Amino acid sequence: MRKLYETKEILFAVLWIVAYCVILGTIRGNLGIDSVVMMIALIVFTAGITAFVKVNHLEEKYGLAGWPKDMKKYLFFIPMWILATGNIWGGFATAYEGASLVFAVVSMILVGFVEEMIFRGFLFRAMLANGRTIVAIIVSALTFGVGHIINLFTGQASLETLIQIVFAISWGFIFTMVYYKSGSIIPCIIAHSAIDALSVFSAYDNDELVAWIYIGATIVVAIVYCLYLSKIKSEE
Repeated sequence: MRKLYETKEILFAVLWIVAYCVILGTIRGNLGIDSVVMMIALIVFTAGITAFVKVNHLEEKYGLAGWPKDMKKYLFFIPMWILATGNIWGGFATAYEGASLVFAVVSMILVGFVEEMIFRGFLFRAMLANGRTIVAIIVSALTFGVGHIINLFTGQASLETLIQIVFAISWGFIFTMVYYKSGSIIPCIIAHSAIDALSVFSAYDNDELVAWIYIGATIVVAIVYCLYLSKIKSEE
């Protein structure tokens, strides 16, 4: 793994993404997010990524070394924090109980860490090394969004998946810009985990209008906030 990382870093990142999408997509499609198998698989991915980063002393490279400096410059990430609560704007509801609820919540929290590390950490950093910043930002955001196409194979409707892809791309740009400008991936992991964990308690099945408001707000805020962040000098 270390040799592949040193010689072909982009391929290293892509293989992590493919493995994640295939393995977790299959488990989610067959067993659901409330499965103990899903949680264990995510724990394995989390442990593998963490071990690789720590053994090779890559905490600083991947933005895990500390919290961003000068929070005021990034508007204290308030736009991102507000949008992170969007899944409960329509109220609380859950189809899970007991252990299943615990498995689902823990799994969704871990998804935030794993996806940020493979899409923003591994892929974005690998592409950024080539000196093409704009391309790296766009590819990281688009890959993250298109990665949600795996939901088609879990029985989800095509229109719903398309909307989810656009929604995910919007978040992809927010996360990538926040990470790139602040030099820390930690706020992105926290926000991403909050979004996914709160989705377990979402009541959007009962109020589609609020769901559309959330999607629209995310797209608009993504455009405005990313334009603002683009004007800020990177911590690097």
